[in-house]
Amino acid sequence: MNCVATSNLQPPQYHRDYNHALSRQQLTVFCDFDGPIVDVSRRYYTTYQLALADTQAFYQTPDITLPIHPLSKEQFWQMKRDRVPDVEIASSSGLQEKHLKFFLGRVVEIVNQPALLYQDKLQLRSRWALALLHSRCVRLVLVTLRAQSQATQILRNYGMTRLFNGIYGTNDRHAAYRNYADLKRQLLQQAITEQSLLSQQSESAWMVGDTEADIVAAQALSLPSIALTCGIRSFAYLQQFEPTYIYSDLLTAAQQLLGVRC
Repeated sequence: MNCVATSNLQPPQYHRDYNHALSRQQLTVFCDFDGPIVDVSRRYYTTYQLALADTQAFYQTPDITLPIHPLSKEQFWQMKRDRVPDVEIASSSGLQEKHLKFFLGRVVEIVNQPALLYQDKLQLRSRWALALLHSRCVRLVLVTLRAQSQATQILRNYGMTRLFNGIYGTNDRHAAYRNYADLKRQLLQQAITEQSLLSQQSESAWMVGDTEADIVAAQALSLPSIALTCGIRSFAYLQQFEPTYIYSDLLTAAQQLLGVRC
């Protein structure tokens, strides 16, 4: 694990009972990368398409052609957002059980290839959200399962590293796709410790992310959490984990945290 230091307001979509208002004192926002800041949907769908085509080619014989039927991007992404396992996605695409091991292996091999990483794009309004938080002296700390070098390079490409007080990532290029909840908790714990936040100030720090790993990590460390539906999990799926709030995107979350009415 590594660290590098460095519209109209939408109404809340969902919130649990919370006995105090959003803190107006010095805020620290621990923010996930894939989902809240970066849209990975195109890369994940391309990975699925390539893995499916490779599987069909691998099992091709003069007499046999796998009768695959690829999902549309909308179908695929909705299944991912509902956390349907890749095995079920493959089966829904026409693959049989004997084909699944090869398909899943290709997904893992392909998803982080440099030739595909360029397909990741900034989420709409995420740059605005980060700039707004930074302008209000909010301490921004990136906590991501993405390889730390990848996240840092993408932020550098967009001139955004200056907005963050710390960037915490992994050395495992497969961790983000597999979404390891325990590793996310370890990273968040490291970030909290190194950013010198005291436990009694937890109400002035928030975890913002788009998956169950972010919510569970925050809950384990007694931080309130904000789940976003712009990423890889749907509202219905996120709601099961009882985050403190659920908003549509990072800008909406930032405006609510700051009490901004734009």
